[in-house]
Amino acid sequence: MAISTYSEVVAQPLTQTELKRLVARAALDYVVPGEVLGVGTGSTVDQLIDQLPEIRDRIPACVSSSERSTKRLEALGFKVLDMNAVESVGVYIDGADEIDSGFAMVKGGGGALTREKIVASVAKKFVCIADASKKVDVLGRFPLPVEVIPMAAGAVRRRLEALGAEVKLRDFITDNGCRILDAAGLSISDPKVLESEINSWPGVVTVGLFAHRGADVLLLGTAEGVKTFRPE
Repeated sequence: MAISTYSEVVAQPLTQTELKRLVARAALDYVVPGEVLGVGTGSTVDQLIDQLPEIRDRIPACVSSSERSTKRLEALGFKVLDMNAVESVGVYIDGADEIDSGFAMVKGGGGALTREKIVASVAKKFVCIADASKKVDVLGRFPLPVEVIPMAAGAVRRRLEALGAEVKLRDFITDNGCRILDAAGLSISDPKVLESEINSWPGVVTVGLFAHRGADVLLLGTAEGVKTFRPE
């Protein structure tokens, strides 16, 4: 992958919050003037949203992957469109719980995986913003979220356990009224194959593997500043 370094290099160690703010600021350069902006969910994206007013004139409207982000955007005066009113977005900016060298991701730690996948599917470009701890050689260290309709939780849990996962039902209801199973202990060497398999199971809304539609750009917050990674 091609790598470049964001010009604002830190002079001293930064806290995780400061790194998130720095990588979110680097993402502002990817906002396409005049096109709908896709906004993800999570603590790093919160840092992005807080800085969007600086480039308000570039953003005619947004689409959001969660009620949480929608409320935050609207509180700052941004127009948030329903996804059904949008054919495409110029760029989708979101975080990841893990991302590998092939730009496949595990997402859904915040519970918004289905809506995140929908927005990503119509984005011309997906920019992932994350701190250095999220970059891994093999996905699976972070428990894999699987959103399911409630009556399928038991059946899907048994199928995940058959793959060797330790599965827990999260005490959480998604924005879609569904439940999330977190599957720990998997070593995901072929994320595209596993994404297709789990998505085919009855009762699965979506799995938090973003491999068929991975990131186009990774902005990674490191001790040396923000590093930019792109597929070769």
